[in-house]
Amino acid sequence: MVQPEKFQFAIDRGGTFTDIFSRCPGGKIRVMKLLSEDPANYQDAPTEGIRRILQEETGMQLPQDRLIDTSRIDWIRMGTTVATNALLERKGERVALVITKGFKDLLHIGNQSRPKIFDLEIVMPEVLYEEVVEVDERVVLQQDGCQLPKQAGLETALGATGERVEVWKAVNMSQLKGQLMGILLRGIQSLAVVLLHSYIWPHHEKQIGDLAKQLGFKHISLSSEVMPMIRAVPRGYTACADAYLTPCIKKYLNGFCAGFQDSLKDVRVLFMQSDGGLTPMEQFSGSRAILSGPAGGVVGYALTTRTGGCAKPVIGFDMGGTSTDVSRYAGEYEHVFEATTAGITIQAPQLDVNTVAAGGGSILSFRSGLFVVGPESAGAHPGPTCYRKGGPLTITDANLCLGRLLPDYFPKIFGATEDQPLWKEGALNELQKVAEQVNAFLFDQSQGDEENGRGQSQMTVEEVALGFVRVANESMCRPIRALTQAKGHDTLRHVLACFGGAGGQHACAIARSLGMKTVFIHKYGSILSAYGMALADVVHEAQEPCNAVYEGASYSFLDERIDVLEKQCVDALRAQGFSRYMKEFGFVIPERPIIVDDIRVRGCAKSAIKKEQKMKCSGREPRVETVVKCYFDEGYLDTAVYLLEDLSCDHTIPGPAIIIDKNSTILVEADCIAGVTQLGDIQITIGSGKPQIVGPKLDTIQLSIFSHRFMSIAEQMGRILQRTAISTNIKERLDFSCALFGPTGGLVSNAPHIPVHLGAMQKTVQFQINHLGDDLKEGDVILSNHPSAGGSHLPDLTVITPVFRKGVSHAVFFVASRGHHADIGGITPGSMPPHSKLLQEEGAVFISFKLVKDGVFQEEAVTEALMAPAQIPGSSGTRNLHDNLSDLRAQVAANQKGIQLVNELIDVYGLDVVQAYMDHIQNNAEVAVKEMLKKFAHRCQQRDGQLEVHAEDYMDDGTPIRLKVKISEAEGTAVFDFTGTGHEVFGNCNAPRAITLSALIYCLRCMVGQDIPLNQGCLAPVKIIIPKGSILDPSADAAVVGGNVLTSQRVVDVIFKAFEVCAASQGCMNNITFGNERVGYYETVAGGSGAGPHWDGRGGVHTHMTNTRITDPEILEKRYPVILKRFELNHGSGGQGHHPGGDGVIRELLFRERVVLSVLTERRTFCPYGLNGGKPGARGLNLLIRADGRTVNLGAKTSVTVSAGDTFLLLTPGGGGWGWDEDVTASCEDLPRSEPVKQRSGVSFPERGSVFEYTLSQESV
Repeated sequence: MVQPEKFQFAIDRGGTFTDIFSRCPGGKIRVMKLLSEDPANYQDAPTEGIRRILQEETGMQLPQDRLIDTSRIDWIRMGTTVATNALLERKGERVALVITKGFKDLLHIGNQSRPKIFDLEIVMPEVLYEEVVEVDERVVLQQDGCQLPKQAGLETALGATGERVEVWKAVNMSQLKGQLMGILLRGIQSLAVVLLHSYIWPHHEKQIGDLAKQLGFKHISLSSEVMPMIRAVPRGYTACADAYLTPCIKKYLNGFCAGFQDSLKDVRVLFMQSDGGLTPMEQFSGSRAILSGPAGGVVGYALTTRTGGCAKPVIGFDMGGTSTDVSRYAGEYEHVFEATTAGITIQAPQLDVNTVAAGGGSILSFRSGLFVVGPESAGAHPGPTCYRKGGPLTITDANLCLGRLLPDYFPKIFGATEDQPLWKEGALNELQKVAEQVNAFLFDQSQGDEENGRGQSQMTVEEVALGFVRVANESMCRPIRALTQAKGHDTLRHVLACFGGAGGQHACAIARSLGMKTVFIHKYGSILSAYGMALADVVHEAQEPCNAVYEGASYSFLDERIDVLEKQCVDALRAQGFSRYMKEFGFVIPERPIIVDDIRVRGCAKSAIKKEQKMKCSGREPRVETVVKCYFDEGYLDTAVYLLEDLSCDHTIPGPAIIIDKNSTILVEADCIAGVTQLGDIQITIGSGKPQIVGPKLDTIQLSIFSHRFMSIAEQMGRILQRTAISTNIKERLDFSCALFGPTGGLVSNAPHIPVHLGAMQKTVQFQINHLGDDLKEGDVILSNHPSAGGSHLPDLTVITPVFRKGVSHAVFFVASRGHHADIGGITPGSMPPHSKLLQEEGAVFISFKLVKDGVFQEEAVTEALMAPAQIPGSSGTRNLHDNLSDLRAQVAANQKGIQLVNELIDVYGLDVVQAYMDHIQNNAEVAVKEMLKKFAHRCQQRDGQLEVHAEDYMDDGTPIRLKVKISEAEGTAVFDFTGTGHEVFGNCNAPRAITLSALIYCLRCMVGQDIPLNQGCLAPVKIIIPKGSILDPSADAAVVGGNVLTSQRVVDVIFKAFEVCAASQGCMNNITFGNERVGYYETVAGGSGAGPHWDGRGGVHTHMTNTRITDPEILEKRYPVILKRFELNHGSGGQGHHPGGDGVIRELLFRERVVLSVLTERRTFCPYGLNGGKPGARGLNLLIRADGRTVNLGAKTSVTVSAGDTFLLLTPGGGGWGWDEDVTASCEDLPRSEPVKQRSGVSFPERGSVFEYTLSQESV
């Protein structure tokens, strides 16, 4: 092997530690770990690491105050968290945003969804810019069918995709110059420029960039250069992130280079990008640096497991102190091209690294009968209890108390003086306190419960600690299942590659839980991100927008463009000294024609270090360092301790054992065997382990684990549905919900949580059980949407499948999926008519329809039913039968996945145990709601001496929604009585009974203020009285489409008003549809959220029973005959108060063709209320501005034909304010409120990755 003549350095500068891997002349390997921040000893950790290694290996003195001689350095490769930390901590460069006029709040509104649907205090990351400059310019796409009159002298141009654009208004450069000079005078020197459609025609952005450069701006990020992709919002976020972060990176790079002679002029310095490729230092930018550190770890395990002789796909498991990164490698890297970090959506290729908030520092607690791990973390300061700085109880403390961490092998760096060992006694004391809480709960539950299977004996401190570790392991298994099983991969066929400081203590248990047989831990596992950078490729990417249809006629054009981009990559890599390359390019061809939006070519140049040398056998038994007592399921077991540096490739280590490296601890569990490979890595073979007997009796640890397993079933059903569906509504907007139900139809788990589906699906399943009885057989699948059968509104089609077991005559579980179909017929396209009076006008109706009978899909019968509305005068059958049938088949497939997973769970535990834990989990939700009601009742009793609260509000037609709540403090129960609510209406705002149940579950969950299982147990302490024939329980033929989207919001307003939780939010979904014989479009539009006792309302966001994303302006104008003239906050529309309500929005649409416009809205008559002296939010307003200048108020609900040149101006309602002075607000301290108001100690780490993006998207419906 040819050894390097110079030093090679690969460095991962992390948030806490900087890891350094160096190959020295002669092939010697040096590994070093330094604190990233240690100003008392050095200015920069990577520089100091290089200095120390050069000095120690050459024997030359290299004083810290002198520049480092670079003549002995071959190359430096580095990954850094500088960009990530600046984004997380909001410590980037001061930035101003330059954007098209009318869109100054576009990036504040974003996609209009809120991140956590049950948090009433809507906490959104702040935008990255300080100032906004609106540019009075406008470019629009030409449309063949446009009926607007042609403007004289209109400039047109050919865009990058071959589409033509029209320049409606050029940039006023002299006006802009004055605005930009004002920005400079305020000390802002970094600029992000985001103009609509600049991805296709960047001329205006380039003009602005040139002007800004002339004026002296130090950094300018043009969105058309940073990421030339369609969609203004994520492109705008990416440009802002680039402007915000790149100056920080350049500043750091300049400081790093300044420590070397000639600023590293003759040294190849490469930086790791988020996509797993290296790039020259001068090309390293903020928008591509977010995953710079974690990307090295993915490259590291991907390549080292392969060289270790493993041909199986690999799951990367990187468990740190705050969080855990999970990823997958199966011969090629898995990329995502849009991801959210710290609330900022960035369009750039990134490795699919999924971060979950579970790490060694995750805080442990016991709540309402559940063991809870995270998501809050103790962080580095104060750290876990055992760090001796007053920190909370964490997973690290639990492992210490179980004997899995050995203080004698940790450095003595803890406590105030930073010279103390890990504090096991302190951790045991804190665990004892939690054990007392657990045992008190078990004692309360055991009273009278022994005979019904809920009793459990008292738990020891060790059992509690092990319980928390097992729950943490299960929480980390969920994203791994989502990356494998939910995508059609068999988890059992994977290897678990473990790295990072904390993962070695959990790897065996996680692999066993997932059925994996092998764990791989590289010898450099504690610094694998640094080592991965030494192995990585140098990458150059070229990309351009495109608008070609993917069909035979376009192949030559696409090939030509790929060749052009490929040449760019080759030229760029050759310019860096490489001569060979490879490209990666591909896209999936679905069943229907697709538009190619972007072409991207990725060129890779191989430049990694040479492979490691093989170890020599020792010829002797491994040396046991010591033997300690370690706690497992069997109790305390003698556990041998080995030092990794003493082990050779002929050594085999049977479990239980602990292997200690300099920076990590590896636990080899009983029935597992660890071996050392010829390259010095650890490979653990996972045994089956001692079978754990789980009975039907309540075990609080198993309760937490089953909660995860039940939720995982529903989540994986959802992933299958998304993958196999074809419609935009289900595949992209993810407007669906999947759920698991017990044998009587009670909800067990629903994921993800769409508020309006929460209670409604349970009623649908229970209706079918009662209606069909013994006629429900194996091989049958039921389709239903009728309101009297538990439906919400007709477009929501529910598919229900019973789960049968051999030897059991009845269904043991039910699985169901509910999806919103874009059209099922009726009097208007989209099946959301604003003026329907009867249910039959709203589309096809299914009460109890056998979609699959004896295993056969009934295509002919369901087609006939979907077309049946055409028989009604003025109505039509479904306008999109193909999508209906495809999506229904996808729902059947999702249910089948649920059946498979339920049966697998039963195979492991037995039917009696699984059904018993179904009951236990429902009981757990009941306990949480009872605790909340008891606390509220106690406060009411103390404040008013009453246990009854009242509230009422009104629909815009004057129909009252009245509520009286009577609470029992002793029992923790409540009666919700809607007597006095108005009659069924001659319109479509009637809400089926199931809608009120969904609204109530949503409100109860918000008021509980913590994560609880959402199931039928939530409603167990509650009795609901709804008068028959009222707007909340209408007749079977009543129109209901508005009840689902409007009345549901008013029910929430009334419940929160009764409990005085928060002021009213906008109380409306602002349903807007337009279309003609050629095209149809539907959207819901954001407004203001209500303020609360400790928070301001948020403007431009969806609230309560909806969370739908809005279509990006560029997509809207490309696909539909409209121009979006304005989309911004309606400043001042939020109610005033000590805490003001959030502002509504202004949305202005100019029509380019003749279409039918329909509006279905509320809060146009009655304002969203304020509370405790706070003022109400502004009403909404729907205006139509005709081309001749006439302005017409459309009212709340109407359908009207509009012509080209007409403009629809929508003003959505604001949220109510809270309190008017300090005295009023202070008196509200004891009111119930959502969790953000009473934050637990610790820091919550933002999750990321495709699994997180999926959940976020699913909750944005």
